[in-house]
Amino acid sequence: MAKRTIQRKPEWLKIDLKTSRHFQELKQMMRSKTLHTVCEEAKCPNIYECWSNRTATFMILGDVCTRACRFCAVNSGLPTELDMQEPQRVAEAVEQMGLKHVVVTSVARDDLADGGASLFAATIRAIRERVPGCGVEVLIPDFNGDEAALHIVLDAKPDVLNHNIETVERMSDRVRARAKYDRSLQLLANSKAYAPVIPTKSSIMLGVGETWDEILQTMDDLRKSDCNIMTIGQYLQPSTQHLYVEKYYTPEEFSRLKEEGMSRGFSHVESGPLVRSSYHAREQVQSATEQMA
Repeated sequence: MAKRTIQRKPEWLKIDLKTSRHFQELKQMMRSKTLHTVCEEAKCPNIYECWSNRTATFMILGDVCTRACRFCAVNSGLPTELDMQEPQRVAEAVEQMGLKHVVVTSVARDDLADGGASLFAATIRAIRERVPGCGVEVLIPDFNGDEAALHIVLDAKPDVLNHNIETVERMSDRVRARAKYDRSLQLLANSKAYAPVIPTKSSIMLGVGETWDEILQTMDDLRKSDCNIMTIGQYLQPSTQHLYVEKYYTPEEFSRLKEEGMSRGFSHVESGPLVRSSYHAREQVQSATEQMA
């Protein structure tokens, strides 16, 4: 069988790779504090824009994931030991960057009893203490459906609870490792039931083989879980070892999906080819808060 070739990216996915002094300074600071960012580990296409504007998504709990999702560029394997000083270093970096809104995510840590929930909570509290007034958004794994772990995070009172559905139900088992479509929906519903004032958020990537109707069904499923914010972006294949791109959606199609989402009652929908879960996160929560008021 002939080896499949990677599709050439369309014009609207071309990225300006120019760096800046701010970009280099931020990169040096991250290394000096031995911190990880999903911007680097997941090869985010927006890293140059965001880092030049001194925004970043911190990735805690190390840089080795216990899961090997077929879309993700983060290293998988046996994680390193838990670094209990990491929350303080993240808070110091947030202070040095002068951030007003920070996103904290992590690798999946199925090797830990609480999936790393306690370190999420410690990071939220460390940022709150060091940088009062800074918005804190968390992008969490599913904690294998452990509600107690979810409550640990929510008790620390993040400004936004984000958990990504990633893809449509039919494609979920092929795209994700261990994570389950229904479990993700239940996590979002449980979050709202336990902490109704905390906005919830989820993201889907397009181009892995889903249909238009399946995308709309995913929107409906998220709304049934009372999810407030949705982000929609194009899947970009990290390497030949990952899922192939089946379709590149046009900017016009992303605009239509934004309209579809808003008509279903999301308080904010960020939809575009290069949109990622944390892209324009501060603007997303501001918009959502205004709509929810």
